[in-house]
Amino acid sequence: MFGTIFNTLMIIAGSLIGSIFKKGIKDEYHEILMQAMGLVAMGLGINALVQHLPSSKYPVLFIVSLAIGGLLGQKLKLESRFNTLVNKYSKGNLAEGLSTAILLFCIGTLSILGPVEAALKKDYTYLLANGMLDGITSIVLASTFGLGIAVAGLVLFTWQGSIYLIAIFMKDSLSNDLLNEVTIVGGILILASGLSILGIKKCNTLNLLPSLMIPPIVLLVIHLAHL
Repeated sequence: MFGTIFNTLMIIAGSLIGSIFKKGIKDEYHEILMQAMGLVAMGLGINALVQHLPSSKYPVLFIVSLAIGGLLGQKLKLESRFNTLVNKYSKGNLAEGLSTAILLFCIGTLSILGPVEAALKKDYTYLLANGMLDGITSIVLASTFGLGIAVAGLVLFTWQGSIYLIAIFMKDSLSNDLLNEVTIVGGILILASGLSILGIKKCNTLNLLPSLMIPPIVLLVIHLAHL
């Protein structure tokens, strides 16, 4: 868990630094930072799709995942409940920034494969690299949205910690196919987040989060069917 702890601390530290910068940044600079983060999110999302979609053995699965996950998230009203909770304790557009931060920090090759490598091989290279990248990203995000971005660090700790434990208990059955499909869906969610930040299209990204649960369920069913 050393790598995950390092990753979390880097996000918290970056958020503190960014929130200090926020106080001295004029509105026009906040706006350009927002545009920069929107473009970064879109770029990372597209990169995830370009890298992993050609390798998918189930090219329709991400479509099914987004459809079912979106309906489930809409039914549970995840987006509105999250916004209500965040706005209760903060002002401005922290909810949008926090949802973007959670996706950027948690959904990506380094963030998903890092805990797996740490659990199975005791290799912390991915997590250490991811921690440095997330630290820099959190500075920019916090300078735009405020100190509340640090909450994403706690979410990341839970996310990577869960993957770490699952990898330990499922050493023999954890497949590259599963990681690939989850990354494809995650890439689309990050891309959608970028579209929202840039004001191109408001996407209810949080309502689509349950989509990440569909690939593990489907691949588990397929695995059991072949036993």
